[in-house]
Amino acid sequence: MSSYILITILLCGLVTWLSRIVPFAIIKNLTVPHWLINFLSFVPVAIMTAIFVESLLVYHAGHWPGFNLPNIYASISAVLAGVLTKSLLAVVITGIVAMAALRFVGWG
Repeated sequence: MSSYILITILLCGLVTWLSRIVPFAIIKNLTVPHWLINFLSFVPVAIMTAIFVESLLVYHAGHWPGFNLPNIYASISAVLAGVLTKSLLAVVITGIVAMAALRFVGWG
């Protein structure tokens, strides 16, 4: 590996690390308004929803997206597990087992 590639990797790592640490260091000494904290509380839900919906759709260039049926079937059981147990671990395990079962029977 050339020194150019190594320096590039190290600098990219530094930039990534700084972009994640500096905002926390800056905001540590500031008082954040309550309305901003309430607004930012929706960010994780919005991100997870975008990731979830994106995994249920299949992109077709020039056409409407199609449905990824195995992911939809597996997500139904995972969502049910989440509603019934309120446990993230149960959701993850149920989703993995459901997808494994779908692939085992040839639907995935």
